[in-house]
Amino acid sequence: MSSFITRIATSDDLPRILEIYNQGIEDRIATLETETKNWSYIEHWFSDHQGRYAVLVAEADNNVIGWAALNPYSHRCAYQGVADLSIYIDRQFRGKGVGSTLLQSVEEVARENDFYKIVLFTFPFNEKGQGLYRKTGYREVGVFEKQGIMDGQFIDVMIMEKLLF
Repeated sequence: MSSFITRIATSDDLPRILEIYNQGIEDRIATLETETKNWSYIEHWFSDHQGRYAVLVAEADNNVIGWAALNPYSHRCAYQGVADLSIYIDRQFRGKGVGSTLLQSVEEVARENDFYKIVLFTFPFNEKGQGLYRKTGYREVGVFEKQGIMDGQFIDVMIMEKLLF
């Protein structure tokens, strides 16, 4: 694979961000969402991800191959230093170091924006994702049993966290 860079996303990146997000929805390994998203959804989502709730992309050969976003964990002021993480990698580039690089970059942006902690939610069966998070310093906090329903089945959700400083 050629080398890649990470950078803050722009509106020009939205078609690929949407495509990669929909891959994650279709693959049933990264989100409880079951319906793919449309252009209107991603435009609204992106408008909510400006400033400290940034979106970063990984790019190779001028093509977006993955993205990460800092999301509000809670709207209560006591949690303003905690961000929820989303990260999605194009199917063709999973397992090639893109996620590790994106995590490192998004953590730098989080620190710059006064976040002291990142939390994420993953499926207990997503061992590749958990491997990525563990090797970059995240720890398992616990598992919410039957947290959601996907395709008619109850799904457990694991929460992981990393203190940034």
